[in-house]
Amino acid sequence: MVTRSAREGLVRSCEGGDWVRTWAPGEGVELLRAWFGGRAYARHRHDTYAIGLTEAGVQTFDYRRRVERSTPGEVVVLHPDEMHDGRAGTGAGFGYRIVYVDPARIAAAVRAIRGRAAPLPFVREPVSRSRTLARAVTAAFRSGPEPLALDALVLRLAEGLIEGADGQLARPPRRLDHTALERARAFLQSRHAIVRSVDLEAVTGLSRYELARQFRASYGTSPYRYSLMRRLEFARSRLGGGTPLAELALAAGFADQAHFTRMFRSAFGLTPGRYARLRGAEGVSMITRVPGAP
Repeated sequence: MVTRSAREGLVRSCEGGDWVRTWAPGEGVELLRAWFGGRAYARHRHDTYAIGLTEAGVQTFDYRRRVERSTPGEVVVLHPDEMHDGRAGTGAGFGYRIVYVDPARIAAAVRAIRGRAAPLPFVREPVSRSRTLARAVTAAFRSGPEPLALDALVLRLAEGLIEGADGQLARPPRRLDHTALERARAFLQSRHAIVRSVDLEAVTGLSRYELARQFRASYGTSPYRYSLMRRLEFARSRLGGGTPLAELALAAGFADQAHFTRMFRSAFGLTPGRYARLRGAEGVSMITRVPGAP
């Protein structure tokens, strides 16, 4: 059976305490998180990369004529069009999260990393302790469905796949286009809403993955993270001014108040409401810096 992702086969197999949650944050990327107590799904294959992180228990699967096992913290890489199945390795069941990525997106990121068109990276060991891939999969489930966040995710996954294929870290950019990077930075600085990848490409003349690599090398962060922090700073400066949090969240480009609160607390260590109360409290002038603020 060939499927775009494992979603349909997994949902049909759910029984008892088994569960599956899926969502597609953007074109060419799908996320899935699941728990299974026994047999998860029959033999099938995807036309995407499937890069997963085992969260609990032992995940066992048949792949390339071998029985593979993945334990908590280990990463599983399944290549496009390769047969596999899945089941619990013990009676305790297993849980995992996984990212499905269109090979075309990986190919574009690999081209930016290598500086030329190149074959898709082939990871020989399907189970590993890759920190790059583990961090990328974890981050995928924390970020919002924004174009720049997806660019950062795909780039990190491509770097992790290259590490798994070549056995060495992806090399930094050979050169930096400082004029283009400054245009990108200024553009992100001036926007308080979600920025599209195509807009940055138009502003800089660089592909989204070339820009993401050079931006990180020059400014120490991704275009997504830079944009996110500017929007959070915009919202933070207006907290306590009488604007409802839900309205402020929308003005800063967040899907809703809950999303805004999660991202604000992750960045500054406080919820927006608590920050506003502290700033308005007597003696707040003694607070010179919020922990975690840039």
